[in-house]
Amino acid sequence: MIRFVLVFLALLIALFTAELTHPVQNAIVLPWTSLLAKISAMVLGFFDSTVLSYGKVLQNSVTGQGVSIEAGCNGIEASLILFAAVLAYPASWSMRLAGLVVGFVAVQAVNVLRVIALFYLAGQSKAIFEFAHLYLWQALIMLDVLVVWLLWVRQVARHEARMEVANAPAQ
Repeated sequence: MIRFVLVFLALLIALFTAELTHPVQNAIVLPWTSLLAKISAMVLGFFDSTVLSYGKVLQNSVTGQGVSIEAGCNGIEASLILFAAVLAYPASWSMRLAGLVVGFVAVQAVNVLRVIALFYLAGQSKAIFEFAHLYLWQALIMLDVLVVWLLWVRQVARHEARMEVANAPAQ
């Protein structure tokens, strides 16, 4: 347990430090944030043809109301926390890779819902938008990371149990 915590903290520090560098910002963070805006606009386009995106902005073309997806709202930090937890946990590399890929998709799917919800709340009430943005969705995204990680840990345990049974000597 102490090993997990130490490795988790070391990875978290390394990942967050790397994320803050200009090369990572320019090569990964900014393009991902723009893609997130495009994905959100595409999903919204099924229900609302007035939504458009440009750069990191999601906007209603009729009312002009919109949101700008800023650092901390693009799901990258939540994904980094999940990555650190998955990589720190004692599991096979194939299970870790599966956890990273499926976990990233799960966190980003919830983050798209977050962006869409905040997009609509921005046009309604500033107080409700601020509460949802600063408190509600922050907690929900972290809860998503925790639940995804716990489900992954459960799968790792099941996989290891199957491997033990398969490798057990015949009696």
